[in-house]
Amino acid sequence: MTNDAPTALAAARAAYDAFTAKDLKLNMQRGQPSDADFDLSNGLLAALSVQDTAMDGIDLRNYPGGIAGLPSARALFAEYLDVEPANVLVWNNSSLELQGLVLGFALLHGIRGSQPWVGQNPKMIVTTPGYDRHFLLLETLGFELLPVAMQADGPDLDAVEQLAASDPSVKGIVFVPTYSNPGGETISGDKAHRLVAMPTAAADFTIFADDAYRAHHLGEPDAVVNLIERAAAVGNPDRVIVYASTSKVTFAGAGLGFLGTSPANVGWVSTYLGAQSIGPNKVEQARHVRFLQGYPGGLTGLMRDHAALIAPKFAAIDEVLTAELGTGGEYATWTSPRGGYFSSLFTTAPVASRVVELADAAGVSLTPAGATYPGGNDPANSNIRLAPTRPPVEEVHTAMRVVAACIRLATEEYRAAAS
Repeated sequence: MTNDAPTALAAARAAYDAFTAKDLKLNMQRGQPSDADFDLSNGLLAALSVQDTAMDGIDLRNYPGGIAGLPSARALFAEYLDVEPANVLVWNNSSLELQGLVLGFALLHGIRGSQPWVGQNPKMIVTTPGYDRHFLLLETLGFELLPVAMQADGPDLDAVEQLAASDPSVKGIVFVPTYSNPGGETISGDKAHRLVAMPTAAADFTIFADDAYRAHHLGEPDAVVNLIERAAAVGNPDRVIVYASTSKVTFAGAGLGFLGTSPANVGWVSTYLGAQSIGPNKVEQARHVRFLQGYPGGLTGLMRDHAALIAPKFAAIDEVLTAELGTGGEYATWTSPRGGYFSSLFTTAPVASRVVELADAAGVSLTPAGATYPGGNDPANSNIRLAPTRPPVEEVHTAMRVVAACIRLATEEYRAAAS
């Protein structure tokens, strides 16, 4: 501890107290679209009229129509995933729900001719920092989670390969391949090839890729990897199931979830979906097809308009943290993603939980510390997920100034206690 440490702590406390006096109420906790983002899709509400009762020769009002979705919807999202329509199944509003359904089918029935996973003490590889809803879903279904690090070019494949090859109860990996949650990393072509081609102890090892942010570029895009195509090329066409949705494209609570995989897997999923449902919401699928095809520039144009709203908010994170904390890592480091919905911040000292506590007391709500790790336990107590998309950009600026003040104060408190 340097001689001026007491002065640094006092200055940090004074800067923080100045914010607590402002009676702020700002939320940087969850990755929600802003009202301005939703407004881009208001035309969805009028995309169908009372005359639009059919699409693809199918009566939208009646039961029949196919479990895998309307042909036009399958074709639209096949283009999105860069596969053929036969590789796509379009369901209802939540890709997370669709993931849960597929995992449940695997637990009860097995996958690709295997025995049911229930009773095999199934394990699932997950990346950390990662998406808290993945952890919750898998833990709720009874999976044991095996964390591996998310690196700048994707999951730690050395660790993944070792786990997958050594234990037949390791049934797969769940991760975000493009602009991952929360760090914004994108898997490289080399790692993608290793992942789809690697030897596995379990013949039914499956890659569950949540490609939620595939088209959410903030500027010059990362190269998006086609896991489905790569898996087929190495003779493992059924190994990959890619999930996505329109939740952050159109309306968060009234969109479409869909998956891309082999035609054989589409048939397998359809068998069990068809046992519990006569079919998905064809009216909503038709509405999305009409709206997205009619939007200026199509889906690409809509995502470009989203980026114009969201990119300045990510720029605000980088601008404020750089100005307040510098770039040398004395207090923290953070990611500057090229796409997606989050930035990942790491405190240099083990003070993330204290930062979140201080921010809450100052009127800024952050994702709970530890949420990006299974069980809510960040072993380093350093990671905080930042979600700037919902508030206006000026509120992001203010919130990040508060966060920076909290990081300084928490770090100086830690240093003082350790002296």
